[in-house]
Amino acid sequence: MKIKLSVSEKCAAAIKAFFIDKGIEIDDDADFVLSEKGRYTEFLIGKADHTLHRIKVDDIVFIESFGKQVILHIANAEYHISERLKQLENVLDPGRFLRISNSIIICCACVKKIKPTLTTKFILTLSNGSTVDVTRSYYYLFRERFGI
Repeated sequence: MKIKLSVSEKCAAAIKAFFIDKGIEIDDDADFVLSEKGRYTEFLIGKADHTLHRIKVDDIVFIESFGKQVILHIANAEYHISERLKQLENVLDPGRFLRISNSIIICCACVKKIKPTLTTKFILTLSNGSTVDVTRSYYYLFRERFGI
C-alpha cells in the first residue's frame, strides 16, 4: 500500500518513519492521502511530460476539471493532477481560493478583470490571460467574496 502525506514539515519525518516501519510506502503519486487537520497544503504534485513536479500553491492561477481529468494552471504551464476538485477544496486555503463553477477553482489574487454579463454570470480574466466563467450557481458566493 502507498500513501501520500500532506502534513507540516515538523511532523513529516516522524509520520514517515511510523508508516515505513509498518510496511507502508510514502509516495506523492499514491491514491490515498493522509492530511493534518486544519492545515492547508503548500504544494501539489502535478504531472507534465511524464514527470512529476512539486508545484507551490502560491503559483496556482486556477484549477479546472474535464470529466476525470484535472488540470492545474500556473502562469506559464499546465500540470495534470490526481486529486478531484472536491478534495482540493478541502486542502486549499479558502481565504485564497474560491470555487466559481462545478469545474473551476480560482486563486482570488489572480483575478485581474471582472466582466458582468446580461445573465447572472461573470467572465473573469486571470493573471495568466485565461478567461473563465463564474456560473449562476456560484454567482452570489463570488459577489459576496469580492464585495460586488
